[in-house]
Amino acid sequence: MQIDQEKIQQAVRMILEAVGEDPTREGLLETPARVARMYGEILSGIDQDPGDHLQTIFNEDHNELVLVKDISFYSLCEHHLIPFFGKAHVAYIPQGAKITGLSKLARLVETAARRPQLQERLTSTVADALVTHLDPTGVAVMVEAEHMCMAMRGVNKPGTITVTTAVRGTFLEDVHLRSEVFHMMRS
Repeated sequence: MQIDQEKIQQAVRMILEAVGEDPTREGLLETPARVARMYGEILSGIDQDPGDHLQTIFNEDHNELVLVKDISFYSLCEHHLIPFFGKAHVAYIPQGAKITGLSKLARLVETAARRPQLQERLTSTVADALVTHLDPTGVAVMVEAEHMCMAMRGVNKPGTITVTTAVRGTFLEDVHLRSEVFHMMRS
């Protein structure tokens, strides 16, 4: 699906008018076009399968933890269309000598984040893509994010961090292993 830039521009002009602004004044004249381009960029993952980044598989006899921490991301709250942002920590235990490039995990998070959604869904999407494409023995994903819908409206609590997790396979079954990986993610 291609983002309809003109439709977004019309909508932004209408919003500006609805809040009492003049969309033809100098400072706002190019705002609708800038907003349309921004939405094209920050929502570029809508029609992409985040798991496509996991097509690159390496055969390496490694069957212990792989963890990439502090993967920065930006997403959009589907309830308010306001950003939430933070860091994702992605871990998996390979099996059958199937590993992927470390950058592919960051690309997975990036693509999964570029759509309107809930943080809980983002967390599960990353975990499920790893299970589907790598068939690891276990997956653990932790996402820590600040939601602008909580920081600048509603309860007005900037700095509040929401943490969500998704575990699959051995991390779901083994409490000790799950505790160990979550400790590593937070340290």
